[in-house]
Amino acid sequence: MKKESTNYYPLIPVFVAYLILFLIGQNISGMWQLVAMLLFYCAMGQAFNIFLGMTGYVDFGYVAFMGVGTYGMALAITHLAHFEGLGKGIIVIGFVLALVMSTLLSMAVGAVALRLRGAYFAIATIGVNEGFRFFIEGARIWNGSEGLIFTAQLNQILGRESASALMTYWADIMVLIIAALAALVTLYYMRSKIGYALTALREDEDAAKVMGINVTKYKIIAFITSACFAGLVGAASWALKTPYVFPPEVFEIHYTIEAIIIVLLGGAGTLLGPVAGGLIYGLSKYYLSIFMPGFQLLIFAPIIIIIIILFPEGVIGMLKNRVKDSVLAKFII
Repeated sequence: MKKESTNYYPLIPVFVAYLILFLIGQNISGMWQLVAMLLFYCAMGQAFNIFLGMTGYVDFGYVAFMGVGTYGMALAITHLAHFEGLGKGIIVIGFVLALVMSTLLSMAVGAVALRLRGAYFAIATIGVNEGFRFFIEGARIWNGSEGLIFTAQLNQILGRESASALMTYWADIMVLIIAALAALVTLYYMRSKIGYALTALREDEDAAKVMGINVTKYKIIAFITSACFAGLVGAASWALKTPYVFPPEVFEIHYTIEAIIIVLLGGAGTLLGPVAGGLIYGLSKYYLSIFMPGFQLLIFAPIIIIIIILFPEGVIGMLKNRVKDSVLAKFII
């Protein structure tokens, strides 16, 4: 029983970090928007880490899953708003639809791309988000390039005050919950047969195959799980926080690049890494844009390069190696 409880110790620093962020946003005036941005980056990093961190595969089309998750919530609200009996249940339906749509897209992409390895996989996924975006615009699916605006429907469903509270506060709380759930699932995978199989294929895929591990099966599990959390993040942080969706915005590839940076900064394959990476990236980006507007990217790029060179395994990867023989080892994995 004691051994089972110690398995969850690595969640403590993750949840403490999220609790501190929440308390700062709640109790310090004017800090909530910064906290909301940091929570978004942490959640995105936690979701992306399930695939990149545990398999070593880089998915450049990752933002597409966030995009379809956004559309899932948007479609639920726009098409079901006239059903008065559903009320707030429409939001739940929106999350379910976001999960379904991101799962279906990940299965379609994974069926093709996961047959490839290494750089070939990365190249195959580069065009996923742009291809899906142009498909929506060209075929005029879901209102095409005009997008969907559903502020009026949210006001109709929840009332003006509740809708405003959802957009400015509760959507961010949902992102926090999603980030915590992603961390919980990541730890479960790490401690289970799935995690051992993914570690084996990340270290040497050919050797894993020789050992009898069905590497395709476990890659698909990690890929779909990561995509599902991406869909939930998109539904909460984009569809509910800014109740409109336009293809050029939700399929913007720079979100994928940010997710990669966050995971690498914190430490790919570590539990606390996405939190550390999200905080480092978010705070640097925010304060550089304030103190050095117009030059933030020029300054930020070398900072990232220096951190990655100094800590090739990420900040948490380095910390994990430092404390592996101490009492802190059971908290940092």
